[in-house]
Amino acid sequence: MSQSIITSTIFDNVRIVLCQTSHPGNIGSTARAMKTMGFKHLYLVQPDKFPNAQATAMAAGADDVLDNAIVTQTLSEALVGCAFAIGMSARKRYLSHETVNAREAAVQANQYAASQPVAFVFGTEMSGLTNAELDCCQLLTMIPANPEYSSLNLAMAVQLMCYELRMTTADAKLDLPAGEVLATNDELERFYAHLEETLLKIGYLNPNAPKKLFERMRRLYSRARLEKEEVNLLRGVLTLTQEPRKHSKY
Repeated sequence: MSQSIITSTIFDNVRIVLCQTSHPGNIGSTARAMKTMGFKHLYLVQPDKFPNAQATAMAAGADDVLDNAIVTQTLSEALVGCAFAIGMSARKRYLSHETVNAREAAVQANQYAASQPVAFVFGTEMSGLTNAELDCCQLLTMIPANPEYSSLNLAMAVQLMCYELRMTTADAKLDLPAGEVLATNDELERFYAHLEETLLKIGYLNPNAPKKLFERMRRLYSRARLEKEEVNLLRGVLTLTQEPRKHSKY
């Protein structure tokens, strides 16, 4: 496959996802930042105001990105079909996610975007991503900034991330193992639902307070970056855990 085809595929496989954006101007500025760097797939999770004239004005000609933006009610909907989701954070989180800088995140994203959709997920302007939203991601990334003043406008953060992606794609050395196909976000969510159901049934999770322990279980599997076949294998184990087979005696 030629480099130009690989580059085109990567650009087409990248989604920028904004969660609960409160200012429509930031949506427009994000569209402009994306188009400047060659990206076009914008997803909006419960935007406060969209469509909006201010968004169109701030897009400054990137109307096509706005017009084709997909609005969803949940982050899970925005990640349907995605094999790899990267959560953006402006502050350190005391979670068990692998955390890398923006450049390394771009390198990792390129490896998967050559064959499957990936997403960069941005939170609200005031508080960023919630822990629940980060649980939908396989990687956490931060943009190195002045520790005494690390605040970035949402569209600025998108612009920087898209720039890193563009630069990494230009000299990408793709070495994703042949045949490796990651499970998509929706396949993982079905697996997590199956896992929680099974752990409740066998008494491993406390039905009155299952959340905290199960969040750690999610992050454990998230770090593994499960392939489709691995998810199918694990779900087979869960099914037999709930309903064990009766083996014949010989």
